[in-house]
Amino acid sequence: MTIMKIRLELARDHDFPSGSPNHGYEFTAPLNETGHIDPAEWHKERDHCRVVRFWQGEEDEVGHLIRKPGGSWAFHYDILGDEDDDEAGYRFGDHAFAPGEYVSIKEHDDVLRTFRVVTVQEPT
Repeated sequence: MTIMKIRLELARDHDFPSGSPNHGYEFTAPLNETGHIDPAEWHKERDHCRVVRFWQGEEDEVGHLIRKPGGSWAFHYDILGDEDDDEAGYRFGDHAFAPGEYVSIKEHDDVLRTFRVVTVQEPT
């Protein structure tokens, strides 16, 4: 089990027909051998499971990967501090985080956006 740094970039959508490397997330999480987030390891290492949301033209948002009641995953931002502002990872527990895979996140504005996993590597 290793804490890995995962980079997600916006996949193509109506606003960005080619996707965008300037809009996305970098976060750290413990991944098992199949690339899934390991809840038991997350519980041990949750203080190290950080997220940075980068969005061109906006300040970066820094927070944590959290586990919600019922087992879903979300990004919780330190500056916002309100649970209603958490960004939910759609079925993050079911997805393998590997380059080329796609995941969806319901963002602050309640829009579900799709992101491509670009890199998965050990943090430096």
